Formats: sequence, C-alpha cells, structure tokens
Amino acid sequence: MRVVYSPAELAPAARAVAVGSFDGVHRGHRTVLEAVRATRLEPTVITFEPHPRIALGNKVELLTTLERRLELLGDAGIETVLVAAFTPELQRLTPEAFAETFLHAIGVECLVAGEDFRFGVRRSGDLGLLESLGFDIVVQAEIEGVSSTAIRAALAAGDVRAAAGMLGRPFELDGTVVAGDQRGGTLGYPTANLRLDADLACPRYGIYAGHARGHRAAVSIGTNPHYGGSERRIEPYLLDYEGDLYGQRVVVELWERLRDEAVFASEEALVEQIARDVEATRAATRPQVPHVGSDP
Repeated sequence: MRVVYSPAELAPAARAVAVGSFDGVHRGHRTVLEAVRATRLEPTVITFEPHPRIALGNKVELLTTLERRLELLGDAGIETVLVAAFTPELQRLTPEAFAETFLHAIGVECLVAGEDFRFGVRRSGDLGLLESLGFDIVVQAEIEGVSSTAIRAALAAGDVRAAAGMLGRPFELDGTVVAGDQRGGTLGYPTANLRLDADLACPRYGIYAGHARGHRAAVSIGTNPHYGGSERRIEPYLLDYEGDLYGQRVVVELWERLRDEAVFASEEALVEQIARDVEATRAATRPQVPHVGSDP
C-alpha cells in the first residue's frame, strides 16, 4: 500500500475513493472499503490527521493510532492512502475547492460514502453536489449500532467483547514498552509497562485476558491500588514469554474482562490472585466476530 501526504504526490488515475477519519477501521468502515474495491477502480482512501474533532478543540479518545489505521486500511485491500493534514486552510476549503484539490486532481471517478456524508467548510457539501460535479456516487448503508462512539462506550464499560463485535476484531492496546516499577518480576510475573499516546482510548480499569506477540497475556489496566498508586499503568504479562521488550512497539489484543482492580490483605493473597488470573487467561477464548457486512 502506498501512503502519501499531499495530492501532488499522486498522478491522476481512475480511482474510487472513500473519505473520512476511519478511526478504528470498524465494521461500518469496512463495508465502505469493500464497496470501494468492488468498483474495480484503484481503491483509494483520503483520511485526516489529526482527527478533525481534535483539530477543532474537542477531546476524542481515538481507537487507533495513525500507524495502526494505515495497517488496517492496507489489510482491507486499499492500495493508496492520502493522509491529509487537517489544517485551518483545509477547514476553510469550499466543497468545490476540496473536490478540485483532493478528488479531480488525483483522477477520482467514483466516491463511496454513507448517505449523510458532508465535506467542505461548515460541512456544506454533500453527495448531491459531488454528483453535479461529475463524480459517480455509491451510497453504502451503515451497519445499525456500529460506530466509533458506540465502541468507546463499550470500552468505558469494560465490555471488550461488545467492542470486538463492532470492530470486527478484538480491541487493541497499541503502545511502546517503557521502564516501570519492575514489581511484577519480584512477584514471579514480570510485566511490560506499556505507554499509550495520551489521546488513545483505554478500557475501564481492571484485569483482562488477551494476546500479544504470539502469547496469551494477562493485562492489568489501572493504578495498582494494592500499592497505593495514582497514575494509570497498562501492564501486560505475556505468558511463557522470554525476552526484552523495552523500547519496542507492542500491540495487545483484549479478549475478555476478568475482574476489577483490588486491594489485597497481603502480598501472598495478591500473588494467589495473579495465579488465578493467569489460569483464566489460559482458558480465555478470542472473541468470535461477525463477518464485515453481517449483523452482530
């Protein structure tokens, strides 16, 4: 997959395009991407960085990093992605100017979108305008109940299985391993300390079963209340893993919520509970997710 950051980097070609933030690249997004590929034109996506709502001053808990978003778009069969900087200049473009700069200039023949698609300054452009400008339009129906907002709500409740059903895959924690307290090693369960970008979504605090780097993972998300912690820590323990992960990117799938954080009567009681968490992680199953275009 080719990734560019300006329309000037792309020669005109017969393209079908989808335009949007594609945060999470969830099942609703995937139906649009499948429709783009079905046109038999060069499948292309125009996405924005930063997220438009963040650029406008709103707080948004993102479901994926830009790096992961691009990986998922490539997995979906998209051949070219134009990452457009969501600058004040772009925000001020009229719909006609946006269409000329980002669509006509790269050869777009067909645009696939939901019926409520809007673009241009103050969201003043719609599919009817694009049709009048000579583009073929494919309207793709939404999947009822599937949205980035609904996925964030499921995560806030700790319901990672519901989130997986909407994403079409398990929710992922995507970050870099940094130095931590190294307390897990003294307890017999060495954990990695995963640092996420500040604007990424994180599930409700608790203990989860998941998977990373080919190994099942028992994952603690929270403040370590047993030790009186106050900062959020994300600490996966990769079962049967030996190696040094410091400084590396690690993507952790979350399969199942096991329990809340807790304060224990003793360190021995904590270690006994961790052992039970590890056994529950060994028994956990990856969420079974529906086909992209099917109902949950």
